[in-house]
Amino acid sequence: MKNVLTTSKRIVVKVGSSLVTNQGAGLDLDALSNWARQIAALTASGHEVVLVSSGAIAEGMQRLGWNVRPTSVHELQAAAAVGQMGLIQAYESCFRKHDLHAAQVLLTHADLVDRERYLNARATLTTLLGLRVIPIINENDTVVTDEIKFGDNDTLGALVTNLIEADALIILTDQSGLYTADPRKDPSATLVGLAQAGDSQLESMAGGAGSAIGRGGMLTKILAAKRAARSGAHTAIASGHERDVLLRLLQGESIGTLLTAPTLPLAARKQWLADHLQVTGKLVLDDGAIKALRDDGKSLLPIGVKNVFGEFQRGAVVACVSESGADIARGLTNYNADEVRRIAGHPSQEISTLLGYGGDSEIIHRDNLVAL
Repeated sequence: MKNVLTTSKRIVVKVGSSLVTNQGAGLDLDALSNWARQIAALTASGHEVVLVSSGAIAEGMQRLGWNVRPTSVHELQAAAAVGQMGLIQAYESCFRKHDLHAAQVLLTHADLVDRERYLNARATLTTLLGLRVIPIINENDTVVTDEIKFGDNDTLGALVTNLIEADALIILTDQSGLYTADPRKDPSATLVGLAQAGDSQLESMAGGAGSAIGRGGMLTKILAAKRAARSGAHTAIASGHERDVLLRLLQGESIGTLLTAPTLPLAARKQWLADHLQVTGKLVLDDGAIKALRDDGKSLLPIGVKNVFGEFQRGAVVACVSESGADIARGLTNYNADEVRRIAGHPSQEISTLLGYGGDSEIIHRDNLVAL
């Protein structure tokens, strides 16, 4: 563990709602001061730190006098808008004590699926880090809808890790880490100290949501680690109640669960493709096409497509899945949905006859495709 995290320079730290609020009763200023102190110490020692912090809705609820989390989208958006004011004011005050500035960055999934906005967000964050400013990131709950939301800040933390090519993602929670089973139900459950991100066994160990305040459970953290590993980042999942947990982790102490990245990072453009959570179309592939994409690094040809779902235009990012629905790849399509339906299952040499005009021989070229 020591050799992995101690060499990490650029770090994304995600803190959950239960660690920054008084069990939903507004912000815990002592807790925020604690995170600011540790991050300031890491910054002073040469690390670059981005903070993904929950807590805006909980703070908004407290300011508005609401005791029960609303279910209405517009009320949640209103609570987030009010709460963001308190969250950023509190963090700015805490970091100022250490002669550091904080910056608020609100993101939606739409900011990351558009290539130009993706690159702009990356440039802004890297510029802030170069200025020794601490970016504080949250989902833009004031405008987000179900169709474009990240779903939880664990996923957002992983996407930001990919975006800025961070070396490590540290997910702090109110749990000690990943256990082989739910320790509240199984007394024989043991803590998983070290494993490889993406190991399918980890997902079967993880259960549902662990806090009534936040949305993410251990499964979202395991999946976040899997996503972060695509850009070569290692992930630590540890209890935020541990004293000086950030400092001790970066010094190499074994705390919680460390999930290491098994592969070399994806190239930046392919990482952007892999980070699309929502896609407008889905192509169902046969076994031959799956092997060609996964094992042989080939392009996707029409003959390997068995079915087409959704409506999309040429140049859209589409998902490639198996007949059972398993994710296989993401890619930029050379044809729109109607055209793909007409040429699916046919050899490439028949494209001009089927469409009435010549086109690319592949539906997705391997340069515009990433296997998952």
